[in-house]
Amino acid sequence: MNTQLSSDFSSSQKLMNELFRPELNYDLIVRRFSIAGKPACFYMIDGLNKDDILEKIMDSFFQITPPNMPENAEQFSKLMIPYGEVSLMQETGELSTTLLSGVPLLIIDGYSQALAIDFRTYPSRSIEEPSKEKVLRGSKDGFVETIVFNTALIRRRIRSPDLVMEITSAGTSSHTDIVLSYMSKRVDVHFLENIRKRMAEISADSLTMNCESLAEALCPHHWINPFPKYKYTERPDTAASAILEGSIVLLVDNSPSAIILPATLFELTEEANDYYLPPVTGTYLRLSRLAVNFTALLLTPTWLLFLQYPQWLPDALAFISVKDTVHVPILIQLLILEFAIDGMKLAALNTPEMLSTPLSVIAGIVLGDFASKSGWFNPETMLYMAFVAIANYSQASYELGYALKFMRVILLITTGIFGIYGYIGGILFCIITVVRNKTLSGIGYLYPLIPFHGKELLRRLFRVSLEDVSR
Repeated sequence: MNTQLSSDFSSSQKLMNELFRPELNYDLIVRRFSIAGKPACFYMIDGLNKDDILEKIMDSFFQITPPNMPENAEQFSKLMIPYGEVSLMQETGELSTTLLSGVPLLIIDGYSQALAIDFRTYPSRSIEEPSKEKVLRGSKDGFVETIVFNTALIRRRIRSPDLVMEITSAGTSSHTDIVLSYMSKRVDVHFLENIRKRMAEISADSLTMNCESLAEALCPHHWINPFPKYKYTERPDTAASAILEGSIVLLVDNSPSAIILPATLFELTEEANDYYLPPVTGTYLRLSRLAVNFTALLLTPTWLLFLQYPQWLPDALAFISVKDTVHVPILIQLLILEFAIDGMKLAALNTPEMLSTPLSVIAGIVLGDFASKSGWFNPETMLYMAFVAIANYSQASYELGYALKFMRVILLITTGIFGIYGYIGGILFCIITVVRNKTLSGIGYLYPLIPFHGKELLRRLFRVSLEDVSR
């Protein structure tokens, strides 16, 4: 139950001490002093404030004389605080959230409201290019863990009064700040209201994993379908481009990633490099990316099918058959390598940077050469799985890469067990899984292919010039 501050300084200070327990929290600073003879007290979190601004504000307080002392907190904030971001609050719930977010609180004897003076600062790393979404040309900046910096990076690119940065919070304990960024005249209003409603209904205690926790809270009952409903990006130019196209971008405090909503399959496969290169080159890269991912999905199941039915193999492709003795069934080899590749990825993530190169060389020699000579794997199996592993890095979405991987594993199992019928059934299962999937806005996951929209489909497949986009 929320209680309120009173004009009695001792009662207000007692309430604040009971609420924040400074005797137990070493990083909670309580600075007691006097303003024009009246007792006053600053409550602040150590390490989250700009000390130079605090010194200037304190210096201005010491110059106030009793005759000039305002009668209430509102007049004091207007006349005596030489700083821009000041707000008044009284309820303990609001006071708690504000102070624990890093905003210092000032209480003064005779005032029934606390003054929240926002000269906080957050520890943050420098702005640099994301390691996953690098571009050959273009800007080299990326989002960081501080939400204010991220909104500024978008504001720098979209200088329009239609750009809205709407802030809210989620998590009953964490009170994590979330910003909805959109263009007021381009966004789908019904979809925006739907997102607001979903966020208001979030009952999670905290958003421990930032963007992923928010994504799961917004869509809690669709975890079986592996195809992502969100597009993540660490690039402010990508987020700004999505906003200008009418999408909603969610920024979560403490996360260097932004969530773009809604996201179709074609939007997930787009990258910034497509737009930083000439239209012909960008179109080639986009079509190549789609072709490589489609090939990676069907390559090993199709090869396994031809090994089961060698009579269907054309003479021109006779070389793809396995020449050496097969000690381990090909299906088992392919499945082992599917999981081994993920094991190597996890090992690379947890390997110290100075050891990653030599360990990668050792792993390549041991698994590539000795594993083949020992009889566990045939060279052809290693070759095709190497292509699949490389193809997974042709697009930036981890979630989409693993969705395709799961579909490929299902295809391998059904083909290996049921032959041609399993291959056809597996393909139908993959198609149904994608077609039945919907974005959060309710449109088809394969839009603009299903439902068909010719002009938009051409725009998604072919990189057009800026003049064509403006039309």
